[in-house]
Amino acid sequence: MRISLIVAILAALGAGTLNVLQVRDHINTLISERNDYHTQLTETQATLDTTKKDLAKTKSDLADTQQQLADAQTARKKAEDTAAAQIKRADDLADKLTQATQDRDAAQADLAAYKATGKSPQEVLQLLALIKQDQDTINAINDEKRVLTRTVARLQNQINELIGPSYVVTLPANLKGSVVVVDPKWDFVVLNIGDEQGVLPDGELLVSRDGKLVAKIVVRTVEKNRCIANIMPGWKLGEVFEGDMVTPAHPAS
Repeated sequence: MRISLIVAILAALGAGTLNVLQVRDHINTLISERNDYHTQLTETQATLDTTKKDLAKTKSDLADTQQQLADAQTARKKAEDTAAAQIKRADDLADKLTQATQDRDAAQADLAAYKATGKSPQEVLQLLALIKQDQDTINAINDEKRVLTRTVARLQNQINELIGPSYVVTLPANLKGSVVVVDPKWDFVVLNIGDEQGVLPDGELLVSRDGKLVAKIVVRTVEKNRCIANIMPGWKLGEVFEGDMVTPAHPAS
């Protein structure tokens, strides 16, 4: 009886120990799963924060792009309005030139008539002064018309640039110049032609020597009688020297 009791106690102790071990293993498994879930939650939260930041940046970039587009459209409209005003002014000057020419012709006819009728020298001198005044007016209008023509060409170039990247700047077909300064380190040159000769920013020119193509350049800065241009990458076929000739790559028809 005593032996049976001892055996029963030992069996109970063994079963209890086994249950404790099983429970401990189960608790350890739950702790491990909890830690894994916590790690996943942390990573998910970090990913969510990053996604929110990316979304905010995307919204900001979109707003900037929309503002830039609006600014570009405003600038294009302003350039078109300015070009239209300059064209109208050029047309007005052409009308004035026609009128001044007619006045000059009429004055010359009057002078011939006065000479034929034997008018006094004082009357002839007055007519000569009137003819000279009209001729000076015609010359001034012609000078202003040339300036306006160059201004319209520059404005048209700006409009083309705003319209899209595929535009080509055309230069006068008879434009010719030469290289006066070369900087081989930075691949830029100075030419002896400028605004007075019809050079426009972003215009492309061919550099040649003895009838052979040396390089292709693009105008960056235009002054009255000179300009600065960069040698275009991939178009440097040889060294550019002072005295090399330049002609338009895209001459106006």
